[in-house]
Formats: sequence, structure tokens, C-alpha cells
Amino acid sequence: MIKLGFVSAILPDQTLEHVVEFASESGFECVEVMCWPAGKAERRYAGVTHIDVTGLKKAEAERIKDLFAGADVEISGLGYYPNPLAPNAAEAKVYVDHLKKVIKAASLLGVGVVNTFVGRDPVKSVDENWPRFLKTWKPLIAYAEDQGVKIGIENCPMSFTRDEWPGGKNLATSPAIWRRMFSDIPSKNFGLNFDPSHFVWQGMDYVKVLREFKNKLFHFHAKDARLDRDRLNDAGLLAYPSQYHTPKLPGLGDVNWSALFSVLTEVYNGPVCIEVEDRAYEGSLELRQAALLQSGGYLTQFLP
Repeated sequence: MIKLGFVSAILPDQTLEHVVEFASESGFECVEVMCWPAGKAERRYAGVTHIDVTGLKKAEAERIKDLFAGADVEISGLGYYPNPLAPNAAEAKVYVDHLKKVIKAASLLGVGVVNTFVGRDPVKSVDENWPRFLKTWKPLIAYAEDQGVKIGIENCPMSFTRDEWPGGKNLATSPAIWRRMFSDIPSKNFGLNFDPSHFVWQGMDYVKVLREFKNKLFHFHAKDARLDRDRLNDAGLLAYPSQYHTPKLPGLGDVNWSALFSVLTEVYNGPVCIEVEDRAYEGSLELRQAALLQSGGYLTQFLP
């Protein structure tokens, strides 16, 4: 069965206890818990630390497990979304080292999935990035296998602004690249954290792809996106996507959720976690919580 939850990044000022309490009281069944290193965020929705995985011990893991069990809420996955293929090797190593800590924490917590990005050097082509991808990710997936953890790669291009231009900071953006990824690293522990909103501005079919990759769907983000046609007509498709693309709550953008869930409910049993990146709902904690409640109410109509 599909379980409805949310991504904890939208509640950065709340403790884990408060996040779990809100989820339980609001009827959510699961939470994707953010596990960034403690410290200042480098971008919006990053840097959120609801579980500090650095030095996580068995006793603390048991306390966290008891917290969720007592609230009848599950951890859908642990989330950490850096750029493991950053051009600066020292920077990339920091990300890879922390990702291993997140994987280890998932094992301690009995959580089956860690969600992240593949990463990319944005000024290089896919082919030019590929040797580095294999060198970095073959051992990472092997480590995840040893820990009994699956890796869900989100399909966000991370190419919305100047610093991410032109190729973005995440390779895993299309079915063609996914086929190549999964062929070169043929592991049952290597799959997708799928977000349909990232297909909207790329002009791609986010429904058809669900059937082909149904065995690779480890986790699902429920986020919408509005393609502002007037802005696109003015700036053109080659402009920075942030000039014509706006993240929205489910139901307020261009995703056809009815068509999507008509297929998703046939091919997928797992968490669907609302991801809020809608600036219209960021003004206060009350608005951010309202965004989750509104999104949950909207999506519930499509669930069995």
C-alpha cells in the first residue's frame, strides 16, 4: 500500500520530536528525515539536520526508533542531497564521506532507503562525467548493499540557476541516463526517488516512465511545478529554468495527479512524501504546516 508522508526539510526549525508529533497528529504515515551535516545550509531546503548521523550510536538509534513507533509513524527514508561528483575533489570527498554515514545510520535505524543525488560536474557532458560517476558510485552502492540499504536517486536536474549551469549538478535526469546507470551498476539496491515535477519543465512524460522503471521505484516525492508560459515565451527555453519554472504544492501546478496515480497505484507500493518548495507557503511555521495539510488533503483523493 502507498503510505502518505512528507519531507522534513520544510520544518527546519522544528526538533525531530516536534516533526514526529505533527506527522502523527495530522494523520501522516511516514516522514523522510533530513540528515545533512549540522551547520549552515548552502541552498534552500538543504542543511536541515533532524537526525545527526555523525557518530550515531545504537542507543540513540533505538531511542529514535521508539519515538517513531510510539507515534505510529514510519521513517520512509533518510535524505541527504549534495553533489558527490563536485569538480573539487576535496569537496566531493566530504559529501561522499557523509553519505556513507547516512547509509550506516539507515542500517542502524532499520530504514531501508537513503535518498540522494548522483551529482555532476555541470560544465562537463554526460559522457565526460561518466568515468567519475562509476568510480564514485560503484563502491557507494557496494557499501549500501553490505549495509542492507537501498539508494534512491532523485531525478532533479539541479540546473535552475547560474552556478548550476549548463548541465546541472545531478546526472540522473532522464530515462536514457537511468538505463545507462542501472546497466553499468546492476544492483537491486540502486534505484530512484522519483519526483514528477522535474519532468514538467523538461517537457517529459512522467506517467509512461513509471511502468518501465517500476522495479526501480524506491521512494516518491509529491511536488508539483507550474510552467509559466508567458515567461517562457519571453525568455525562451534556453534561459535559466528558474525564469519560467515555479515549484508548487500538489494540485497547484501542471502535474496531472489523477493520470499519475492511476498508474502509480498499479506499479508501486511505498512512501509518497510531500515535498514543499512553494514560496507562497514559506512565510511562517503555520503556513508551512498548512502546506503539508493542504497537500495531504489533495493527494488523499487519489489513494486507495
